[in-house]
Amino acid sequence: MKIGKQTWEFASAPRVISTGSAVGEKEGNGPLGIDFDLVVTDPYVGQKTWEKAERKLMEMAEDKAIEKAGLGMNNMDIMVAGDLLCQNISANFAARKAGRPYLGVFSACATSMEAVALSALMVDADQADYALAAVSSHNSTAERMFRFPTEYGAQKPPTAHSTVTGAGAIIIGRAPRGIKITHATIGTVTDLGVQSPWEMGAAMAPAAAQTIDQHFRDTDRQPTDYDAIATGDLARVGHPLASELLLQKGWNLEDRFTDCGILIYDPSTQQEVFSGGSGAACCAVVTFSHLLNKLTTGIWKRILVVATGALLSSISAQQNETVPCIAHAVVFEADQI
Repeated sequence: MKIGKQTWEFASAPRVISTGSAVGEKEGNGPLGIDFDLVVTDPYVGQKTWEKAERKLMEMAEDKAIEKAGLGMNNMDIMVAGDLLCQNISANFAARKAGRPYLGVFSACATSMEAVALSALMVDADQADYALAAVSSHNSTAERMFRFPTEYGAQKPPTAHSTVTGAGAIIIGRAPRGIKITHATIGTVTDLGVQSPWEMGAAMAPAAAQTIDQHFRDTDRQPTDYDAIATGDLARVGHPLASELLLQKGWNLEDRFTDCGILIYDPSTQQEVFSGGSGAACCAVVTFSHLLNKLTTGIWKRILVVATGALLSSISAQQNETVPCIAHAVVFEADQI
């Protein structure tokens, strides 16, 4: 049911049945490498193009989630998936192979939590017994789509992000035990006038702050009700800006506030990670592996994951448009709550 202005509360508490993550070599060499299911060292993943490689990563993550659940693709009542490419081609072609009912979604780098929220909603409403949500991104496909091809060798400023090469998948359904999905706060489009495609963290920070603020107001909760609050990919530029904006709104998240784009790379040992990670896969692979592992092992009891997305395109950037952004939040809770 809807509570407050922007939040859904799932009465039946749909469960995380399983997850799957597949990442590239840079991500596998980062601080979270041990948490990922699959690490691929070939950026082409055995394919002829980067776009086909990204699709392959999504298929690998989906297959891994299904394998870990002990199910088959034919058990999936609905597939909800998206990516960053024109017409969602990674998700569309992966859905072609899956052969299941399919909804393609897009919220840029916020797509992961959009897909999770919609999947949980369908399970909660008895429209699906099992829903498969998946997203992907690839550094080379994203560079070609939104900035300059990798071969161009364009110089990047420190505020730039490094798009995560990877894919994450999650199966949501009904089960007697497992991580619960209890709430989702759907974001509104926010635009404070940032134009540069190299300033995505700054552009997305206001959207993250708006969604987090509205979540607290809708649920009548405090930051201390969560062991961790993780944004998707604000990275080292946008994350402190979001903290400042939240302080202005009266919320001090302190050290429980983290960011998937910061967690996935180590700038002291890894080259060309710039301000941190981004891409649709960034929030997905960190959440579906590292963050949910903290709930499974009992280290944490409740987390709020706020995926952030910059809703620009190469065309809008060329037309000197500003960058509208959005953030979608999902609450994950350990079994004992």
